[in-house]
Amino acid sequence: MTAPPARDRKQRKQDTLDRLEEEIDAWVATADPASGTPYMVPLSFLWDGSALLFATPAAGPTGRNLRSGSTVRLGIGATRDVVLVEGDVEALAPDELPEKTGDAFAEKTGFDPRQLTSGYLYFRVRPLRIQAWREANELAGRELLRDGEWLA
Repeated sequence: MTAPPARDRKQRKQDTLDRLEEEIDAWVATADPASGTPYMVPLSFLWDGSALLFATPAAGPTGRNLRSGSTVRLGIGATRDVVLVEGDVEALAPDELPEKTGDAFAEKTGFDPRQLTSGYLYFRVRPLRIQAWREANELAGRELLRDGEWLA
């Protein structure tokens, strides 16, 4: 199998922004702060142009880990066309979320945690680092965002 030509950083940034806008699910990796035990789960998200918004039960492992830590790592896409995001996490109760944002989340994901009584929280992830690559020929220059600033 021949790898497609490597994209330049500008094209990768645009492709990444498109993925963030169009994709629905990401792998969310957290760790228990006491034991360091890793935990990974797929969650649906909404991209608002500057942050990703997730929802998960507050009492579940991901919710507990996100509340107790300040950073998270996310994987979006297949292994041969991946976007990795590392970011700061902010927990929001459903009543702290603007109604318009909650509506947009529900419309995109097909899931409205505000309608549940089981203690969901929203988590806003502001990217600090984003990497994207398809094949080995794109490993160089895979970092697109560093310290919250786009490199392209």
